[in-house]
Amino acid sequence: MRNGTTVQEFILEGFPAVQHLGRLLFSLNLLAYLTSITGNVVIVSIVCTSAHLKSPMYFFLGVFSFAESCFTSAVIPKLLAIFLLGKQTISFVACFMQAFVTLFIGAFGFLLIAVMSVDRCVAICKPLHYPTIMDLRTCVLLIMASLAVTFTLITWLVVKVSQLSFCGPRLIPHFFCDLSPLIHLSCSDTRSAEALTFALALIILLSSLIITTIAYSNIVITIVRLPSAKERQKAFSTCSSHLMVLSLMYGSCVFIYVKPRQTSRLESNREAALVNTVFTPLLNPVIYTLRNKQVHQALRERLSRIKLSG
Repeated sequence: MRNGTTVQEFILEGFPAVQHLGRLLFSLNLLAYLTSITGNVVIVSIVCTSAHLKSPMYFFLGVFSFAESCFTSAVIPKLLAIFLLGKQTISFVACFMQAFVTLFIGAFGFLLIAVMSVDRCVAICKPLHYPTIMDLRTCVLLIMASLAVTFTLITWLVVKVSQLSFCGPRLIPHFFCDLSPLIHLSCSDTRSAEALTFALALIILLSSLIITTIAYSNIVITIVRLPSAKERQKAFSTCSSHLMVLSLMYGSCVFIYVKPRQTSRLESNREAALVNTVFTPLLNPVIYTLRNKQVHQALRERLSRIKLSG
């Protein structure tokens, strides 16, 4: 921190228009949070223990579910405290730690989506070579590379913003510490920080989108060339859950950041971010398990083992 920083804590505004419904909103968000955590933990546990889910697709799914649990756990507990207790203050260090964790896991999620797209592309377009191309070593290297790139870029960004001077306003018009409203609270020149934020967001989102688009273009071309309708349906069904999750992630991101008018952006951003941090992680386990027979079988085996042990 520079000498010009005098702010020791910030105030998270939350949702002042509905704060009188704090207990009801606390109950609803707590229920959604616990359900989301339970669903993602169940997916991680069955991926780790089931012999039927040892393919790269389920390895990436387990990593994705674990990341979703960490993301919601970085945001929702503070939101619950705001709704139930009205505790809106957050220290300077805790605020930037929360900003780092949410940005790091969020950016990693987009790179992971791109990796999962490549995995599906290899599985459908080169099925005979799939076991040798996407072996365990390659999967781990892809995850480690995504984590390393994300950690480097987000650390650079958060350190850059934390070095700005904060000497005046403390009210963050959000329910968690996001870098954009934090930058606007600074009393120093923020042009370089804003440019870096925009550039890194563009790099992460565009690179992920380009890789995903290329992968699914090849998948569509391959599926169309399949001789029978049954084979085409089977090939598409392996990608349907991934496509739904991908649509939710990119859709919420576009809704938050791509707006023609900036005046009403903050309020709608809070609502969209609430959907993205509470309800999307709640839907993801349902989407990935709804039509997946192997996951259903692994769940049944897991439940039968629990009954026998009980």
